Amino acid sequence: MKRPHGDALMPTDFGDLKVFTGSAHPQLAREIAEFLGIPLGQARLRRFPDTEVSFQIDENIRGADVFIIQPTCNPVDPNLMELMIMIDAFRRSSAARITAVVPYYGYARQDRKDKPRVPISAKLVANLLGAAGTNRVLTMDLHKAQIQGFFDIPVDHLFAAPVIIDHLARQGMTDLTMVAPDVGGAERARAYAKRLGAELAVVDKRRTEDGTAEVMNVIGDVKGRTCVIQDDIIDTAGTIQKAAAALKSAGAAKVVACAVHGVLSGPAIERIENSPVDQLIVTNTIPLREDAQRCKKIVVLSVARLLGQAIRSIHEETSVSSLFV
Repeated sequence: MKRPHGDALMPTDFGDLKVFTGSAHPQLAREIAEFLGIPLGQARLRRFPDTEVSFQIDENIRGADVFIIQPTCNPVDPNLMELMIMIDAFRRSSAARITAVVPYYGYARQDRKDKPRVPISAKLVANLLGAAGTNRVLTMDLHKAQIQGFFDIPVDHLFAAPVIIDHLARQGMTDLTMVAPDVGGAERARAYAKRLGAELAVVDKRRTEDGTAEVMNVIGDVKGRTCVIQDDIIDTAGTIQKAAAALKSAGAAKVVACAVHGVLSGPAIERIENSPVDQLIVTNTIPLREDAQRCKKIVVLSVARLLGQAIRSIHEETSVSSLFV
């Protein structure tokens, strides 16, 4: 096994490094394997006529350090079940260590009981991963960082901020203001603003007294400025659409939106196309659906190198903390 620059991967107690992929995002897995300078692991993943998963490993992985790339994105449940079955196969084939690389952790938004008689699905998924035989988890930008505490196994929680901030810094934007789309996202937007030397604004979303409409109040000066709305997930894009409209009404010269996970479900693309958002920046933790790929407003940044560096550090038992810079 060779790195792209010719440096051999360091030997470890966990055997050879092996990277496998499920069907959720094989392109990302190929990019990661290319960065690491190793071929993707050989396996056959099919489905029976009734949609049950059929999986078989086609190479010896006894004593190997196995990494499985599988974001639990749409379709969430089939991708999650596929990941569990793959983990079970590697455990039963005597892999030395199994790391589930889950760039997008599905069910993360259900992380507490905020209503009576509801599940904490983020905890359930953590339990399932542990029960299947996962030794550790590598994930990116969890909806809430405390979800790491739901696991009884090590979790490496990466942030896509270095990738997004580097891209924004190279755009030569002037009079830049980072905008949190709601009060809860202020801390994340503040971190981006500090790194970019930008101002900070917050969109405060409130309902009218009769509850029939939402009023978006902009806290901070955005007049004549380039505003970048920063969020971790863009799902149906309703919040982004309204926040962008509020910023334009407050005098913003340009509105850019960025998010780590471009879930972009339902009417998201139509809303982005018809919104005042000039550009939407997302990463490739989730593969874009076809209509999103055709949308000229969307720019996709790759996190393959960042994930590849983390995988190499985990394999070689070296520090991952340098990736948070």
